[in-house]
Amino acid sequence: MQFIDLAAQQARIRSRIEARITAVLDHGKYIMGPEVAELEAALCAFTGARHCITCASGTDALLMPLMAWGIGPGDAVFVPPFTFFATAEEPALLGATPIFVDIDPQTFNMRPDLLARAVEAVLRQDAGIYPLPEAARTRKLTPRAVIPVDLFGQAPPYAELLHVAREHDLLVLEDAAQSFGGTHHGQRHCALGCHAAATSFFPAKPLGCYGDGGAVFTDDDDLAALLRSIRVHGKGSDKYDNVRLGLNGRLDTLQAAILLAKLEIFPDELTARQQVAQCYARHLSGIKGLTPPHVAEGNRSAWAQFCVLLPEGSRPAVMEHLKAQGIPTNIYYPKPQHCLGVFAGLGYAADDMPAALQASRNILALPFHPYMTEEDVTRVATALGEALA
Repeated sequence: MQFIDLAAQQARIRSRIEARITAVLDHGKYIMGPEVAELEAALCAFTGARHCITCASGTDALLMPLMAWGIGPGDAVFVPPFTFFATAEEPALLGATPIFVDIDPQTFNMRPDLLARAVEAVLRQDAGIYPLPEAARTRKLTPRAVIPVDLFGQAPPYAELLHVAREHDLLVLEDAAQSFGGTHHGQRHCALGCHAAATSFFPAKPLGCYGDGGAVFTDDDDLAALLRSIRVHGKGSDKYDNVRLGLNGRLDTLQAAILLAKLEIFPDELTARQQVAQCYARHLSGIKGLTPPHVAEGNRSAWAQFCVLLPEGSRPAVMEHLKAQGIPTNIYYPKPQHCLGVFAGLGYAADDMPAALQASRNILALPFHPYMTEEDVTRVATALGEALA
């Protein structure tokens, strides 16, 4: 059994992918070729965002808006502790201080009430209000931005998060690396009213290429112009007229071509993802001690991952049992961000973020992709039931 079956998808559309790749080989415009602009227009049409700026990776998609906003030393950027490293890495890379805000234990997404407390704690330099890193306790930081993550494919409560952000003049960057294709109260991710949104086209994502790739979405014309400059070494009128520091952050034309072929079947795959998730829900119900994924009201998850919570201490034995049955699993994420060695200097204690810590100890990702059959799901559920009996 495959954890994510990209081969099944490729078999379905290989001729379309090959035709797209052949077109690039024929015109020879491997950097910023016509497929890049075509893809950006198609992604705007899909999401409803005014601008799409493709880039070399989901990590660059997070970094570029922060660069455009001038985020740097002395700034506080609020991030969840239970997510992939890049969310906290990029503000830290620019010299800003990541301030961790704990998660909802059901959806694993940032809690707006805790964001409000964390901002207040930074403003007052008072870790009694909410746990703070040493830098925020010993010197005055300026709250500048928040990066909510749509973890595993669904949105946090954006109306409440945006309300807190407006109260404190925070820039909001939606980390939609796992949620592209999902909806929140009928609106597509990457067009939810944030200042910008970042997504990833890493191969395992709901819409993935055959290498690295990403995109930034915004309705802000000025920000879009800055992002297009930053993407090409801070170019002005041309690439040799450098007016700011930037990146080599372009999406390869070949990857854009592959994404265009995949985008044609993406709506069908999103429907299939819902069906597989519903099938899992039926087959996992009644397994003692197992907590299935919870999708909040108003959300339609993109189901980047299908993660369950196991009883405390049972994960190693469950994983071993499933492995013996030929069923692959994964852990997203074995350590919350505030417990990583790279952030040890911030001075957080592990139990400062109790929900994130609890999730990291008990989370388990099951095989999930749009080409799973009911037989596949039954096999996984049966093995889980045996392991937890």
